Amino acid sequence: MPQPGLDADEIDAYREQGVVVPRWRLSPARLAGLRAALDQVIADNPGVRPEQLISAHIARGSAEHVKGSDEFLRFACDPEIVRLVTPLIGPDVILWGCQVFCKPAGDGREVPWHQDGQYWPIRPLATCTLWLALDDSRVDNGCLRVIPGSHRDGTVHPHASDDRPDLALDRAVDPEALDGVAPLDIELPAGALSLHDVYLIHGSAPNRSTRRRAGLALRYMPTSSLFDRSLFPPRTTPGGLTVDFLHRPLWLVSGRDVDGRNGPFASLPLH
Repeated sequence: MPQPGLDADEIDAYREQGVVVPRWRLSPARLAGLRAALDQVIADNPGVRPEQLISAHIARGSAEHVKGSDEFLRFACDPEIVRLVTPLIGPDVILWGCQVFCKPAGDGREVPWHQDGQYWPIRPLATCTLWLALDDSRVDNGCLRVIPGSHRDGTVHPHASDDRPDLALDRAVDPEALDGVAPLDIELPAGALSLHDVYLIHGSAPNRSTRRRAGLALRYMPTSSLFDRSLFPPRTTPGGLTVDFLHRPLWLVSGRDVDGRNGPFASLPLH
């Protein structure tokens, strides 16, 4: 099985396309542990749509009212996993977010075309998202779709509010930003992952299949940027999701705080 890390061609693909699917795969035993953690998080949060399990790595005391799992935190802070990210954003890395996107069979919600940078208080804007497939993620059950190369100009395009009840997010990018580029479907078997840039336009279709589609999104930023808690006050989305960056804990998972203002940091978990 390939070891964590990226080869030169994978790094080049990320730079060119804004997304890459590494050859690396998670072991079956570790995948089973994360899937069990997902089942427990879903059971512990019956009032939250499973596409909207924000801060799912925080088991206790989350200001966003989701009871998460230490298993997700241990995975996100594992040095072997972090080594998948450092070739893309540098050796000094903060874990600042984790979200489960679990689309139930038959009624899993659509994620509209968007850019992550529209939502996040990081300046200068810089984040790599590691998206781990906990189930097989295919076209028929609503896999990740991207507009390849849409990250290159480093621009956050205008987004409009969209409060349709069948959406997992409440903002969508201006259709003109899609620029006629054919979307790329990121199909992944369970245990595979993709990495994508903060400026990449992406989304996913609803799940109308008979199979669940679950993924774990881990958010990493270089410490040369600032997680600026003053930019966005806590808010509640039309779907009832609380987003609170003011009280969001940060973990320094590699290197040092280059900016110098991101701490204090939460304690790293024991493995």
